[in-house]
Amino acid sequence: MVISVASPRKSIAEKVFQRVGGYHLGGNSQRRCANESQSNYYEDGDTGMELEQIGAERTKNVLILMSDTGGGHRASAEAIRDAFQIEFGDEYRIFVKDVWKEYTGWPLNDMERSYKFMVKHVQLWKVAFHSTSPRWIHSMYLAAIAAYYAKEVEAGLMEYKPDIIISVHPLMQHIPLWVLKWQGLQKKVIFVTVITDLNSCHRTWFHYGVNRCYCPSQEVAKRALQDGLEESQVRVYGLPIRPSFARAVLSKDQLRQELEMESNLPAVLLMGGGEGMGPVKETAMALAESLYDKEAEKAIGQLIVICGRNKTLASQLESIEWKIPAKVRGFETQMEKWMGACDCIITKAGPGTIAEALIRGLPIILNDYIPGQEKGNVPYVVNNGAGVFTRSPNETARIVAEWFGIKSDELKRMSENALKLAQPEAVFDIVKDIHELAQQRGPLTNFPYELTSSFTSLF
Repeated sequence: MVISVASPRKSIAEKVFQRVGGYHLGGNSQRRCANESQSNYYEDGDTGMELEQIGAERTKNVLILMSDTGGGHRASAEAIRDAFQIEFGDEYRIFVKDVWKEYTGWPLNDMERSYKFMVKHVQLWKVAFHSTSPRWIHSMYLAAIAAYYAKEVEAGLMEYKPDIIISVHPLMQHIPLWVLKWQGLQKKVIFVTVITDLNSCHRTWFHYGVNRCYCPSQEVAKRALQDGLEESQVRVYGLPIRPSFARAVLSKDQLRQELEMESNLPAVLLMGGGEGMGPVKETAMALAESLYDKEAEKAIGQLIVICGRNKTLASQLESIEWKIPAKVRGFETQMEKWMGACDCIITKAGPGTIAEALIRGLPIILNDYIPGQEKGNVPYVVNNGAGVFTRSPNETARIVAEWFGIKSDELKRMSENALKLAQPEAVFDIVKDIHELAQQRGPLTNFPYELTSSFTSLF
């Protein structure tokens, strides 16, 4: 039942802006204001309420908040879900949800389409990324959205009665944490952030109110500490990658046989992300020339092209008469097999693809990046000796041909560096730490969400 309240927008907005005022102070002052506000809230919200304690063996609800703004968020969410199931079976009930899309209105429910539009016009995205980075801007912006969609977000979260909330998206810290505070559940529901940007990342990822902030690299962890988080809140385990990457057992020879590839030719994997973006066709054509020995009239390598959802690109490449062994694929769900069957990879600087390639020991040629969150991934790969960066298709093709010929030692060295940088157990380390947090809480409570203070009654 939805209760109508006369003129709710103004009162909610006033309360939101009052509560986030302390968020701009930073350091101890910031945390003190937040604690005072929280303390006052519990006096109002929990008076006279007795909660039924039940055993810790109760199946716990885990709500993973994500958005399809780039494939990495969903991939990380599903990796965490799968790792929970592998490690703990039925002890946890996992929900992977885009609460924004399912429960709110514009602009939150339209983030996926807006993001895709802006990354196709990268200067727009660059401006949006950097202009919203200052804390006072994004906190006020999110506060305004919270004021407008307060009850909708509350309904979306509380439907799943979560014992644990995991955010894998930068815009899903502030508003859900305000909801928990208003519900009187901030000390009862475990809230963690899993950052899915590998190096450079937006400041909305960082919120002092989380129980844990899981960082994929030391560089991100340093930014978290600079932004006000305590060392006790920060863990550096790596990027959560699908368990199939960490625990695959098939050898390269077995994979090539299964995937009907040439067994004796080195292979390069060319990708354009889930949407098949970037100079994929131009690079494929250049590779077809560089990997063909005209004097010996034979191929010195083979090519695998993953076109993602770009059906036009796939159709164009399938119509080509290739001089070298080549396979053109659409959207793939078993990338661990294709990566395991290849010797190097060409891709844009998406964090998930980089992390997967490192686990497979693939030297990486980065040919593009999205300004903002992906820019820092380039030096992360290059400075650690795991790959190179070039936007030129011809230069890319030349490098691959040399790796498959006169510079095979360089290819081997970069493969070893990639494996040193890889963190294949990251997703398992994350879920085990979350499980420990749940165990430290002791017997969990069957929270009577429908009885706690809601936005309707509070304002």
